[in-house]
Amino acid sequence: MAQTKEHEIVSIYPFSDAEVDGLMDNAGEAVLMWATKDGWPVGVTHAFFWRDGKIWLTFAAHRHRTAAIKRDNRVSVNVSSQSYPGTAPKGLPDGAITFKGTAEFFDDEATKEWFYPALSKKVSPSNEDFEQFFNNLLDTPLRTIIAVTPVKKIMYNAGIANRHMLGTATEEELGERLESDSVRMNELRKKRGLEPA
Repeated sequence: MAQTKEHEIVSIYPFSDAEVDGLMDNAGEAVLMWATKDGWPVGVTHAFFWRDGKIWLTFAAHRHRTAAIKRDNRVSVNVSSQSYPGTAPKGLPDGAITFKGTAEFFDDEATKEWFYPALSKKVSPSNEDFEQFFNNLLDTPLRTIIAVTPVKKIMYNAGIANRHMLGTATEEELGERLESDSVRMNELRKKRGLEPA
């Protein structure tokens, strides 16, 4: 690989399905991103819950993001292992995932009845008093819930990346190069007078 650094090729560091679940079940925060009416990308950090392959979040229905997401339900959600709480088990996946997905709103009682307690337990797994306080804080008339169904994952498995840079990762651990790290990278390398990578 001529005149390139291994860290320039990052699409080859995916998570397994089990590692995705490990990250999503244990990370404490997610950044929800959407587009405003005038095209600006905006993101806000939320507590979240991962269930049935969907990212569940809540916020007050009068927030600007409600109107924006109802206008265009294409959103992204970024979750990083840096948001693991201090109580998280050791050996969890290291890295981050950005999910491109579609958002659906839920205001029904059945969703509130499972979601608010589940999120409250995740936020406060060892303090029942705060868990109940948080549940009561969420359960208000102006609150809405969204579920983001992923359509694409942009993954960076830092554990594999670190081992690869040290020369200890196996070829079986590496994923295929995506278009950005194959076609687009080599087009840019050619423009800059570099050999293909």
